[in-house]
Amino acid sequence: MDKKTVIAETEKYYLPVFGRYQMVMELGQGCRVWDSEGNEYVDAFAGIAVNSLGYNHPVLVKAIAEQAAKLMHCSNLYYTEIQAKALRVVAEATGMDRIFFANCGAEANEGAMKLARKYGVAKSPTKYKIISADESFHGRTFDTLAATGHDYYHVGYGPLSPGHVLVPYGDIKALETQMDEDVCAVLLEPIQGEGGVHVPPDEYLQQVRALCDKYDALLIFDEVQTGVARTGKWFAYMHSGVKPDVLTFAKGIGGGFPVAGFAVPEKHAHVFKPGDHGGTFGGNPLACAAVYATLTTLKSEGLVDKVAAKGEYFISELRKLQAKYPDKVADVRGRGLLLGMEVKGEGKPLVEACLTEHVIVNCTAGNVIRIVPPLIISKEEIDIVVAALDKALAACKI
Repeated sequence: MDKKTVIAETEKYYLPVFGRYQMVMELGQGCRVWDSEGNEYVDAFAGIAVNSLGYNHPVLVKAIAEQAAKLMHCSNLYYTEIQAKALRVVAEATGMDRIFFANCGAEANEGAMKLARKYGVAKSPTKYKIISADESFHGRTFDTLAATGHDYYHVGYGPLSPGHVLVPYGDIKALETQMDEDVCAVLLEPIQGEGGVHVPPDEYLQQVRALCDKYDALLIFDEVQTGVARTGKWFAYMHSGVKPDVLTFAKGIGGGFPVAGFAVPEKHAHVFKPGDHGGTFGGNPLACAAVYATLTTLKSEGLVDKVAAKGEYFISELRKLQAKYPDKVADVRGRGLLLGMEVKGEGKPLVEACLTEHVIVNCTAGNVIRIVPPLIISKEEIDIVVAALDKALAACKI
C-alpha cells in the first residue's frame, strides 16, 4: 500500500486515541529508521524508550526467530527452559529474588499494587492506602490511572479507584503528612519520565524508604521507563542505594518485544499464593527469549557503563544549547540516556522542526523535549541529534 492508503485504512479502522504524525515507518536498523518514502531518521525516541538495542539487533532477531520456530506459547502451567534462563538474568539485573512476568507496564504496576494491598490488608483491613506523586505516570488501567498524578488522564473516567492519595514529587514533608498505619505502599518513579524528566535528590528517596519502614508500607519503584540500563545503572534505584520492596519493569527489557513484570525480594515472595495473580501470556517462551537476549547482550557489550558515559557527553552538549539559547531553554536534566530539555514555551514545534532535519525526539509535559534513544547510540549520532535541536531552537519561535 502507498502512504496515503496506509494512513486512510488505519484512520478508518483504528480507535482515534493517538495523535499521529503523517509518516509510515517501514524499516529500522541500529539507531536509524526509514519511512515509506525512503527518508532516513536518527531515532532519539526509541519507541518511547523501548528499543534498547536499537532496531534489528542480530542477537535479538535470531533469538526471537529461533524461539518462534520451536515454541511461542504454552501457558504458565508448564515449565520452559527459556523462562528459567530469563528469570535468572532478570533477578541478577534487578537485584531481586522473585519475578512475575506480565505484558505491559500498566499490568506490571497493577500487579505490584495488588501485592501491596494483599500485604497491607493481611495486617489490618484498613491498611490499603497507596500514595503516589503528582506528575507521575503509572498506566491507563483503572487502578494505575488512579495512581497517576496527571488530571488530564483522569477526565471522563470518574469515579477513580478508591484508596489512592497524591502528593508533590520530591516533597518529603508532604508525604510525611499523609503517612499513617493505613498506608500499604508508596509508589514512585525514581526519575519521572512522562512528567518531564524530574530527578529527585538521593536523600528524598532515602527519606521515603525510612517512612515506609516506619509505617510498614511497601516501597514500590516504577522502573518501567528508568530501568534496563537507561540511566547508566541496571536500574535507576541503584544510583541512590535505596532498594525498593517491589520493582516494576517493562519497555526496554524486551528490546522491542512486549514484555513486562515486577520483582520482589524473597521476604515478600509469598504474599501471593497460587491463584492470587496470573496472566495468560505473561512470560511466554517468545517473550522470555527476547528478555534473555536483550539482557545478556546489554551485559556482553558493556552497555551499562557505556550509557553512563554517553549520557554525560549528551547532557553536556545539551547544556551548551541552554547557554546558547537562554531565552528559549529553561533547564537540561536527566541521567544516562533519559534526558529532558525544558523549553520556555511549547515543545511541539521543536519536535516538528527536528523531523525536518530527519531526527526523532519527543515532547512530554507540554514543554520538555524528552530524549530516550537506543542505548547503542553513537557519539556521531548524538552530535546529529544535538545539531538538529540547535537548528530547531534557532528557527522556532517558542
